[in-house]
Formats: sequence, C-alpha cells, structure tokens
Amino acid sequence: MEQRCAIPSEAEVRLLREKARHIRLETIRLIEIAKVGHYSSVFSCAEIFAALYYGVMRLRRGDPRWPDRDRFLMGKGHAAVGLFPVLADQGFFDPALLDGYTRLGSPLGDHPDMSKVPGVDFSSGSIGHALSNGVGMALGGRMNRRDFSVFVMLGDGEMQEGQVWEAALFAAHHRLSRLIAIVDRNGYQLDGKVDDVMGVESLREKWQAFGWEVHEVDGHDPAALTALLRGLRADEARDRPACVIARTVKGKGVSFMETEPGWHLGYLAPQDAQAAIDEIMSREI
Repeated sequence: MEQRCAIPSEAEVRLLREKARHIRLETIRLIEIAKVGHYSSVFSCAEIFAALYYGVMRLRRGDPRWPDRDRFLMGKGHAAVGLFPVLADQGFFDPALLDGYTRLGSPLGDHPDMSKVPGVDFSSGSIGHALSNGVGMALGGRMNRRDFSVFVMLGDGEMQEGQVWEAALFAAHHRLSRLIAIVDRNGYQLDGKVDDVMGVESLREKWQAFGWEVHEVDGHDPAALTALLRGLRADEARDRPACVIARTVKGKGVSFMETEPGWHLGYLAPQDAQAAIDEIMSREI
C-alpha cells in the first residue's frame, strides 16, 4: 500500500463524508427489509467505519482473505447492518446480497458471522469478547512476523464487561503495539445512559492505568479521526497498544434519534424513514 499523508486532503475528507452518508442511508434501507434493527448504534460509528475502511486500514480490494490485511473486530456486533454495505463496496461480496438482508438463507444477519460473510474477521454479538480476540490476532501476527494492524471497536457500555479489562491487561503486558482499540463513546446503551446503568468514567485514566497509550477525538470529524488513526497505525516507535476514545452522538445525523434510547432497536414507519433520509441528504458533505 502506498504511503499516505496522515492528514487527509480535502478530497479525501469529502469522500469519507460521502461514505458515512452512504452507510446511514443503507442502514435505513436494509432495516426496512428486516423490519427491525439498530439504527442509532450504526449512526454513532458511521464516520469510524468510513475512516477505517476508506482512509486508514490496509486492504486489498476484492480479496478479504489477504494474509497481510489489517483486521477489524466489532464488540458492538449489532452495528453490523452498517458494516455490510462497506464490505460489499470493498468488493468482498456481491452487493446484491444486501437486498436479502436477514431473509431466510441469507449470510447477512443482525450480527456478523465470519464463517458466512467475506470480510468479517470476527463473529461478534456477545458483548465483551472482541478485544480478547483482537489481542490474540495481534499476538499471532507478531509471532508469524506479519505486518498487519488490528483495530477493535468497542461500545462504551461494553466497558462494563470484566473480560475487556483482562484483555487490556494482557495486551499492555505483551506490548502489542499493532493493536488499536476504538471506544464508541456515545453515552448510551440498551437500558439508557451508560453512566446511569454503571459508570465507566474516567475512561482515559482507566486505559492509561492499564498501560495503554490513550487519545480522544471527535468521532464525527472524519479529518481528525482519520489523521489520528493513520498516525497510530504508522507509529513504529510506540511499544504498547493504543486506545482511541471517540466522542460520538448516538443516532447522529437524524435529529429525532439523537440521544433517544428507544432507537437502540426499532423500526421506522415509511413517513419517518423518509424524514430521516431527507435530513441525512440535507446535511452538507
């Protein structure tokens, strides 16, 4: 892969915004097929998906099994409906498969299945396991002298899982510098505000205490997000894993969904779906 400047150009930023818009629109379309889905969980991380797959990760188009590809794992597997259009766009599977999302016989379900969906590196759904698997991949890459990075996206409610912190300890102890965790800090989980259910702050100090390098960024700013992740991926001097706390808004892009817990799982009536589409399309790229 060619060496890219850490700071994305104006053209790159515009592309990333277009891809984030596409992710939101496709999420609405696919959930219309399924009749239920996780809109707001996808909308908080749409720019993260876009930055990783179109601006940061080393991938080979149409080759989801390339041994030296960067790996991506999702703790919040319920956001898979937003990832599938990205994988199709990368040429990992026929985009026509999207039209059968969740239908009988389709490989595309509410959570990603690595045994069925090309481009999915981890079958997630049970919250808390992704970082442990990412640790194993990063350690395996080092042992096999592979030059790939491992990105793991975690929900902030997932910080309540003990296995996350066990994996964090292990990663720091073994100095897994090719491992980068991204916390989608949108402030909400299924039962309401994360810090009302079980407080997780201060996340920066917690990750630092566990031996990680920690950064914070606006998770909806594709320029800042991409520049930070590119810099972390390219940093060969770092001798420990890195954590990025991405400050996001659950439901970002659709005002009546933003920070409204009820949209963690739901279904848009036709008139509401059109209102959401209109609002997404009206926002400047």
